Amino acid sequence: MSLSFGVKSSLTLATVLCCSVAMGAQARDTLPPKFKVDGQTLIYDTEEPEENTGKDGARAEIWEITEDDIELFRDILAANPAIDRLQLNSGGGSVYAGETIAEIVLEHGLDTWVVGECISACVDIFLAGEGRQMTLGSQIGFHQRDWAPKAVQGYYRRWRKDEDWATPFEFGSWIYRDTQAEVFLHLDYMLDRGVDPEFAIETLKTPPHDIWFPTRLRLIAAGVLREGG
Repeated sequence: MSLSFGVKSSLTLATVLCCSVAMGAQARDTLPPKFKVDGQTLIYDTEEPEENTGKDGARAEIWEITEDDIELFRDILAANPAIDRLQLNSGGGSVYAGETIAEIVLEHGLDTWVVGECISACVDIFLAGEGRQMTLGSQIGFHQRDWAPKAVQGYYRRWRKDEDWATPFEFGSWIYRDTQAEVFLHLDYMLDRGVDPEFAIETLKTPPHDIWFPTRLRLIAAGVLREGG
């Protein structure tokens, strides 16, 4: 009886383990294409082109950092507590999403690592890393933030009553004040993350349609790249 019970228990345990492995593999397979888990590393790659399902067979537009990614980050990190490094390859995207994901990276104490490029909003995420490195040949790029005209128009129409903007000129005045506050907060964040003040100011000079890629040596000297604590 005891032997039979032991065999049954072993079989049951084996079945549970097999199911757990299968479920884990399935969970990894069903991650959104931007995300991959490789051991203790979470890979976030928004530059992977997606095949267009249209008849012309053309590729879809390059992905970006989006607000939809925020909860995905939280869920993936909660489900994989052993993750201690975030690998990045992104040309940027939503400023709000980048800032919020950066807060998540800070909360989890992750190191960050660029494999490819990290530009614009991606830099906010990268700077949240405790240790910050990039592979040879990778690049980190900076430029001024931008707000597309259509997005500005949509924001004005959505909020003009709530904010009591009687005319577009009052809205323009608000944008002027809000932009200054946003620039201050961004510079303050960079300094808080150990970036040299002079370098942080220099990141503001490049217009939105261009990208400044400092050299590796400059990034190290400015505190953008650094070893973990």
